Parts: sequence; C-alpha cells; structure tokens
Amino acid sequence: MEADGALDPRALERELREAVAADERRERENEAKLRAMRQHVRSYEEFRNIVLASHLKPLEKKDKMGKRRNVLWNPCAAQTKAPQASDVEIPQELDQLPGTSAEFYRDWRRCLKSGKEKYQFLLELGGKALGRIFQADLGFGLLGEFLAVLAENICHEDRDAILQILQSLSGTKRFGLNVDLLSESEKESSRDLFRKLQSMSRDYWTAGCPSSPDGCEAEREAHLMDTSLQKEAEEERIVMELMKCYQVN
Repeated sequence: MEADGALDPRALERELREAVAADERRERENEAKLRAMRQHVRSYEEFRNIVLASHLKPLEKKDKMGKRRNVLWNPCAAQTKAPQASDVEIPQELDQLPGTSAEFYRDWRRCLKSGKEKYQFLLELGGKALGRIFQADLGFGLLGEFLAVLAENICHEDRDAILQILQSLSGTKRFGLNVDLLSESEKESSRDLFRKLQSMSRDYWTAGCPSSPDGCEAEREAHLMDTSLQKEAEEERIVMELMKCYQVN
C-alpha cells in the first residue's frame, strides 16, 4: 500500500509471483513424495533426497553457465581488511541477489557449490531479506541445510547477523513443522550452532568488561559495566528464546 491508500502494482505483482512459485514448489514436492512412496525407498534420507531434487531438470546447452570469475564476496572481510580473507569464486548469475523464493532455490541448488559460498550467500542476504523471501513458506529441507551451513562456518564477527537470520526464519509459516522434520544430523547441527553462539557471547562480554576500575574514572567504568551486563542479559534472553523455537535442549 502507498501513502495515499492506492495499491502498489509492483508489490502486488511480486506477491503474486511468490505465491505462484510457492504453489508450484508444493505441487512438485507432493508429486516427489508420492513417487518416492511408490518406489518403496529404504530410508528417510533417500526419501528426503528425492523431494529435495524435485525441482531439478536436465541441463541443456543454453543452460550452461558462463565464465566464472573471482569476486570478493565477504562483507566482514572487506570491512576489517583481514589478511586471511580469500576470494570466493561465484558464478556471474549471483552478482544480483535473489528477490523471490524461486530465484533463491535456483541459486542455492545450481550455483552455490561449497558450504562457504552458501554461508556468505546467507550473510549477504541477511535476516530481513530471508524472512521476506520465505514469508509464505520455507521449502522442505532448507532449514536443516541452513543450520548445517551456519554451524560449520560461523565466526565471531557474524554472531549478530546469524541471530537475526535465525529470528527471521523462526517467523516463517510452517516453521514448527520444518523443525519437526529435521533429521538427526540436522538437529545436531542446530545444537552445535547454539553452543557456539552461547560460547561466543560469553567470550565477547567477558573480554569487553572493564577490570578493576579505580581513580576518577571508576564511576564511568561502573556505568559501562552495568550497560554491558544489561546487553549481555538481553542477548542471552534472545538466544534462549531461539533455542526453544528450534527445540534445542
């Protein structure tokens, strides 16, 4: 809606495209589930893989990706200018981030090969964009993949960004069902991710607290310590709430 109450045609068109894409995805996944049942698959993992691959089609000549080039795709490294930063090689198609769930699935499945690329992809999008893209529905199996990628690649500088991503995903529709469908390895990745978040939080606030204030700055440092403790308590509350949402004991 615009300020004068008129409808925004572009927003309506975008919502319609996302709704159509979500319906098509659900139809493909349901067909894949029925096909897997008819094939009498032997394990849940095999069943899950069939559903996850339901959108894939054989590549034709025109589908071949163009030349790959090196792009520095690490916003944290770019800001801190860390000497360890390395170039992440990504396809040209990803010069523009996805705006819809259909575009996200295409890039996530076909273009991103390594866990590090997927991790940077999630950080680049951020929690707000991911929440908007998957507001209608978070596709089958994606939540577990996100948790595994985040747990494997998390670093201290990304702690706040990852908390925002986890908060946004927890607000998507059918989130509880997606959590219930996590495999055992994905649940372990979730537990590992939250263990790392809690450890990083403790290390951050312990390092940031002033030690043995004295002299004329004692009062100011005491105030800073109180503020730090309040922020630490708030962050711990957020982590604990997220742990309940993700069913992490």
